[in-house]
Amino acid sequence: MKIDIETRDFFKEPFTESELKKIIKMTDKKPFELLRKRDKMYKELELENNKKTDGQIIKLMIKYPGLILRPIIITKNKAIVGKVDLKNIK
Repeated sequence: MKIDIETRDFFKEPFTESELKKIIKMTDKKPFELLRKRDKMYKELELENNKKTDGQIIKLMIKYPGLILRPIIITKNKAIVGKVDLKNIK
């Protein structure tokens, strides 16, 4: 089976707020669950306390794209973020 893949470097081509909200919605997860806890900004912003609203977290993800778990794989109606087993993608 051949899959067409489009790649995007979101450090060079950052997400808009609406794009990121759409991706988050497609994961069925909360924005906080999609943060890279090892990113230095995670510690600097003290995000482990999780006292921020979803909207505040999304704005931080746009401002500091290193906070976003990767890779992000988007299929027709679903988004998978983080480590992925390619066999599970249909």
